[in-house]
Amino acid sequence: MNPAAAPVAAAVVCHAHPLHGGMMHFKVVFRAAQALLSAGLAALRFNFRGVGRSEGAFDHGIGEQDDTRAALNEVERRFPRLPLVLGGFSFGSSMALRVGGSDPRVRAVFALGYPFSMVPDPPPLDAGGRPRLFVQGEQDQFGPGDALRALVSRLSGPAELVVVPGADHFFDGRLDALQGAVAEWAARRPWEAP
Repeated sequence: MNPAAAPVAAAVVCHAHPLHGGMMHFKVVFRAAQALLSAGLAALRFNFRGVGRSEGAFDHGIGEQDDTRAALNEVERRFPRLPLVLGGFSFGSSMALRVGGSDPRVRAVFALGYPFSMVPDPPPLDAGGRPRLFVQGEQDQFGPGDALRALVSRLSGPAELVVVPGADHFFDGRLDALQGAVAEWAARRPWEAP
């Protein structure tokens, strides 16, 4: 997805767990990409291995990190010299935090519905000191907003949390709030932070 004008940055958006219906066409992933577009970013959504027409099979988060890096490679090829932003929803947020914290090309990371109570081997939430946005449903069954607030408050470096009132893990009925939070964050160009 490309914005109407020349993009100011390029982003990759990762989807939810492949074994639980996650795919690039999921509403939260689509809305996140739309939010990025509205802020002038090009956005790439992709399917992890074994999802849709993608080859391979679920690899318990190991191969999916490779998939995320391959998507970053493609975005970098399409938009050389632009800052790269990486984010995702649910399982995809875990992949984004893990890869985004170690890949020097990634300048900012966002995590939507981070399922921290379900992640057996949590990624480092510091994301290598890069600017981070967390958007969490107040009533997220895999990581309630208040519990994530406690986690984020202990992070060093730039980290922002938006807790969406009344929202569950899938942001049912609250997708506009989710999209607005991502758009506002991206419009501030956090990747330009020193």
